[in-house]
Amino acid sequence: MMLLLSVLLALIPLLGIAWIVMYGSIMTVDGLFMSLILAAMSGIVGLNVLLEFRKRGAGSEKQSFAAAKSMPSGRLMQRGKVESVQFYESGVGHPNKSIVTLSNGGSSSQMLALEGDMRNALPVGQKVEVTFRKESGHNVLVNVDYP
Repeated sequence: MMLLLSVLLALIPLLGIAWIVMYGSIMTVDGLFMSLILAAMSGIVGLNVLLEFRKRGAGSEKQSFAAAKSMPSGRLMQRGKVESVQFYESGVGHPNKSIVTLSNGGSSSQMLALEGDMRNALPVGQKVEVTFRKESGHNVLVNVDYP
């Protein structure tokens, strides 16, 4: 429904441009600038429509990669190639975190926040299978396999 509304909102400014051209006021300064404004509005909403179509078309492929697989033991598992590992030190009383970016070989990637310093456990460029569990709102690394 929202996509249909966005298509309609992208077409309405184009009708305004057609009206300006039909009545010959395109040669005036007002007509020229109004046409440019309407074209910009149509382009912005039209780009939104195109990105939404693209997202829906590739949604099934990304969805399978983005969701961590749940294992029977309550643990979660992610696979992919380690693109980057960024370590962040937290204040006193809070656990340090590492942000790991995994890719599936295509254009999609998944960010994973893990507790602790993962720079040595997850070398950049390696294909890994990361098993982790949720503990008090944090992801704790359980196992790393290098297939």
